[in-house]
Amino acid sequence: MSNAAEFFARFPIQRVRASILDDVLAAEQQRLVLLYLWQDACPLCDVAKHELLRSQERCQWPQVRWLHDEVDEDPALALRFGLHGVPTFIALYHGRPLGRITSWPGSGPFIDAIERLLVRQGLA
Repeated sequence: MSNAAEFFARFPIQRVRASILDDVLAAEQQRLVLLYLWQDACPLCDVAKHELLRSQERCQWPQVRWLHDEVDEDPALALRFGLHGVPTFIALYHGRPLGRITSWPGSGPFIDAIERLLVRQGLA
């Protein structure tokens, strides 16, 4: 899938900007936040979006809030989180980064990693 608009129309994920991220995180104290940082001209980002859609039911945890930002349009988040590549998924809880997944490991390993993180945070 190369059409980002189609993905974001079908996958429940909110666009965020560096200028509002701290406010969004401060308001989200009960759930894990997954911040998806991506680029428009990124083939691996397209693969991740395609697989997330295919696995959408397994990727929609009630205790997870999904956010995203396109780093070429808003490079401040890439700088803030020391981004070295895309796609990158940053897990945050109570506003603090807990970890990241850089590159796309495939939907199975991705889902397993998030589920382990939910258990470790007492959210599962």
